[in-house]
Amino acid sequence: MKADALARQQSGMQIDQLPADGGGGAVAPATGSLVAKAESINGNANLLIEIAGFLHEGRPDAELTTMARVPRTPEDVAKQVARFAGFADDQYLDAVALFAALSTRLRTTGSDFVKIDDDTAQHFLDSVLEYGQYVAPEAR
Repeated sequence: MKADALARQQSGMQIDQLPADGGGGAVAPATGSLVAKAESINGNANLLIEIAGFLHEGRPDAELTTMARVPRTPEDVAKQVARFAGFADDQYLDAVALFAALSTRLRTTGSDFVKIDDDTAQHFLDSVLEYGQYVAPEAR
């Protein structure tokens, strides 16, 4: 079972990258590899911000600990419940903030990806126009 798990882990998904020799040859992505697309990155960023919004809308009621207050419960129990409620609220707010921050970071990454992709395309086009002969598709 360990050998099977190790084999699956080694053949898992990975991000495509240029060969170590720096060559820019067109190589088809390997099966199971991850190919990033700006639409996918932006869609995931939107999904994360939606999750953050749903979490915020479903926030816990601040008065959830009402039933555990003095005189209904002993003072030490009431303190521990209030302490736990404060901790849970902090964790909840951290989760909402994390989803929003991840969305922002992913959207920034998507913008950077598009800029890099545009720069690469522009560099390729400049090379073709400078060193080669461009033939429009309708002129072929």
